[in-house]
Amino acid sequence: MMKILSVNVGKPRQIQWQGQLITTGIFKYPVNESTLIRKMNVAGDKQADLRVHGGKFKAVYAYAAEHYNYWKKLLPAVEFSWGVFGENLTVEGGLLEDKVFIGDIFRIGSAELKVTQPRLPCFKLGARFQRQDMVRLFLDSKRTGIYFQVLQEGEIISGDSIELIQQDSNKFSVADVTRLYAFDKQDYKTLERAVQVDSLPEDWRVYFEKRLEKLSKNYVKSS
Repeated sequence: MMKILSVNVGKPRQIQWQGQLITTGIFKYPVNESTLIRKMNVAGDKQADLRVHGGKFKAVYAYAAEHYNYWKKLLPAVEFSWGVFGENLTVEGGLLEDKVFIGDIFRIGSAELKVTQPRLPCFKLGARFQRQDMVRLFLDSKRTGIYFQVLQEGEIISGDSIELIQQDSNKFSVADVTRLYAFDKQDYKTLERAVQVDSLPEDWRVYFEKRLEKLSKNYVKSS
């Protein structure tokens, strides 16, 4: 059974990173009480840079507890606790990137959430772990976690079950987005599928459309 292991929130703080003072909201810690999932974020939580974090299509970020063992083996000197990747929800039971499709709708507590995209790491993940290579390690791992749009606000608490109430017919996974973005950039057929996924945020579809157009032009030139 899929369920929430931990609900995590935090407010932006300033830290030193590579000789500069930066503001980041990546530091999140477990809360034990019932928490409101709102349209744009989780109550008690706040993003530092709304240009790249938060907003309608990144309102809630979930990360699978199953991934933690991978990271503990890879980074044995790091002390891991729920929320360390900046996730609002630490989950278990199969909410994994290759098993979840863009547009899938889940009921968690009394809230309804729709899958929108993977999390692409920025330099602040490196700051959180104090490792310059953390962004690369995170992307290479393909363990990106999952962003959600909030369709219906509601209350959640650790221990709540996660129920799939509607599966998207395109069956285009969160892992497919990451693979196209970072690894198999020339996969024309999958790019064609990507631009047909209505639940994929517009900026992603535009990005893939441009990639598809470029590949098409290159194909014509080489023919």
